[in-house]
Amino acid sequence: MERSHAQAVMDDLHDALGRRLAVSSLAPCPVEFTAALVNLCSTQSCGKCTPCRVGLSALSDLLADVLEGRADESTLNLIERTARTIYLSSDCAIGYEAGAMALTAIRGFRDDFEHHIREHSCGFDREARVPCVSGCPAHVDIPGYISLVEAGRYADAVKVIRKNNPLPLVCGLVCEHPCEMHCRRGMVDDPMNILALKRFATEHMEEDYRPWIAPLTHKRIAIVGGGPAGISCAYYLAIMGHDVTIFEQRRHLGGMLRYGIPSYRLPRERLQEEIDWILECGIKVELEHSVDGEELARLREDYDSVYLAIGAHTDKKLGLPNEDAPGVESAVKMLRAIGDEEMPDLTGQRIVVVGGGNVAMDVARSAVRLGADKVTIVYRRRICDMTAQDAEIAGAQAEGCEILELTAPVAVEVGPDGRACGLRVQPQIIGEPRRGRPAPRASEDPERVVPCERIYVAIGQDIVSAPFEAMGIACKWGRVVTEPDGSVPGFEGLYCGGDCQTGPATVIRAINAGKVAAANIDHYLGYDHKVGIDTELPPLKLKGLHKCGRCELKEREAGERTSDWELVEQGLSPEEARQEASRCLRCDHFGFGAFRGGRIDQW
Repeated sequence: MERSHAQAVMDDLHDALGRRLAVSSLAPCPVEFTAALVNLCSTQSCGKCTPCRVGLSALSDLLADVLEGRADESTLNLIERTARTIYLSSDCAIGYEAGAMALTAIRGFRDDFEHHIREHSCGFDREARVPCVSGCPAHVDIPGYISLVEAGRYADAVKVIRKNNPLPLVCGLVCEHPCEMHCRRGMVDDPMNILALKRFATEHMEEDYRPWIAPLTHKRIAIVGGGPAGISCAYYLAIMGHDVTIFEQRRHLGGMLRYGIPSYRLPRERLQEEIDWILECGIKVELEHSVDGEELARLREDYDSVYLAIGAHTDKKLGLPNEDAPGVESAVKMLRAIGDEEMPDLTGQRIVVVGGGNVAMDVARSAVRLGADKVTIVYRRRICDMTAQDAEIAGAQAEGCEILELTAPVAVEVGPDGRACGLRVQPQIIGEPRRGRPAPRASEDPERVVPCERIYVAIGQDIVSAPFEAMGIACKWGRVVTEPDGSVPGFEGLYCGGDCQTGPATVIRAINAGKVAAANIDHYLGYDHKVGIDTELPPLKLKGLHKCGRCELKEREAGERTSDWELVEQGLSPEEARQEASRCLRCDHFGFGAFRGGRIDQW
């Protein structure tokens, strides 16, 4: 069937609406958003049932009363009763889902509704300046460095990044780029490829530079843990003029950057280059130096402040029969061995990986490169429910890894020699949502065995908190309990951040944790150093808006890349980088960004 002109126009409007909804706004007024949502739902009503046809219209009028200052406390109760009635009595999903959403909003944001009634204005915090900057955990000046990339000033672009993020090369390769989901360019066509532009800037710097370092304060700070949080904290404290020493348990710095991310995603030599650049700021390092409760007490006596930034390097257990049999191994330990250049020989073996996160994908793809004959990923939910990045899942499948979705492990099968020889699994069926995701349950299909020679468990990580709990540090669910500023209650001068405070998180969140800790420790020591840059941005060019597709990173052919550990993704060409950078809408100069102050030059 051919579309009529009216259908074509409506499809275009639907696409535009979808793009706007996909661009996650960080600071909408909850009352305005709820009113717009109810109005949209009202346009979809078929008009058959009264609760939907009349109820949504009445609900819209009540919300308008709140926004226009005509409501009182009784109006809120009427809104809640009306939404509940629509939810309970509408004939189909158009009505009852609309009622459910309105009910969730009025209950979840009641204080904002009350503020509108009392003050006749929005009380919601609208401090978000630029969407991508606010969406970045480290608040990197993204429009600023993109404009410098467009101008061909790549070293200056890296300077701008390092004001808030000392690991731009790392983040240009492995960051999960949450900033892109807030990019307003997505309303026009596609979000900016912020990740690729950051990588391009680091790979095309015209010259190296050294950061400005404040006069020495002779204050000594110990950083326990050399992962992204510890390294970031050490960098900012060092350029503030403090004397910093990192204590790292393993042979190399980097934490999960080295011991959790394989070289085909983050080459070891490039990671080391960035770490060496940071250490040249005057940071001391003691490798293979473990810190337990007794050692932490000594550090607190010898140093003016201590930052605890140990990562989550302990794997979780499945809790299955025969889980301790030889051949059942930790995914974290495997990646740790690879990080120390100790490559396990998996030639000709059948490998099963249990899990659905990035670690599971990294282990599976590493097993392929280590000579495994077959790699099977077992996951109890659907592929679309996996927590791994879509690119990681697609990469694993392209390299020949088989994913068994809706398959739950039941027991480890062992052979006559006592070694694991297979994983017994139970097919699942997806069910109702639980904790934000549809939960699986056992289906009526019979159990079966996935034969293998080795099983890697990748279902999550924990920190080793017992030594710190023994010395009186409060921990909850295996995480160190801190004050809002990161200080540990009852332990003067001790701060904590990163995975050991929040649980396993992303690289950029760990970097921001270190940055925040550096500022708080600096204040604790009696200083107020500012971190900024003197880089001038190129003059703003007024150019007409034209639609343009997003430049994506290419990958090496799967058949070629599985035989080595070289980088899989290829960076943008200079032509692609210029075009991609030119797509930026410069929200730091136009619209809400300018109204709220635009760029933040120092913190």
